[in-house]
Amino acid sequence: MIRVQTEDFDVNAEIAALTKTRTDIGAVVTFSGIVRDVMLELEHYPGMTERELGKIEAEAHARWKLQASLVVHRVGRLAPGENIVLVVTASSHREDAFKAAEFLMDYLKTRAPFWKREGDTWVEAKASDDEAAERWK
Repeated sequence: MIRVQTEDFDVNAEIAALTKTRTDIGAVVTFSGIVRDVMLELEHYPGMTERELGKIEAEAHARWKLQASLVVHRVGRLAPGENIVLVVTASSHREDAFKAAEFLMDYLKTRAPFWKREGDTWVEAKASDDEAAERWK
């Protein structure tokens, strides 16, 4: 499941909703990103962004045995301390959940169609993020 939204999210509520009534899930891995230090503004192209995130989520399901997954990414103006992104992967065993979560986060940091601005400066992926994403090719 993919959501791009301006509203905040509750990490525990999202995990509970994803795993409720599921007895086939033995591992849940989460990554929660929080805005640090400076006000951010994130932009996206509605429709296109969700389509592209859906493709990468489908690729994660093809690579690893996942029972469920969730990506929530916020857009708009975000202040320091606010939630910005949530990735949840659920599988029978932890290895698949960990790898899929890392894969999804590497994609979000390097290739996801979001544009991030700190003040007047547009932020690009760091070389270290690009290097981390290379391992999935």
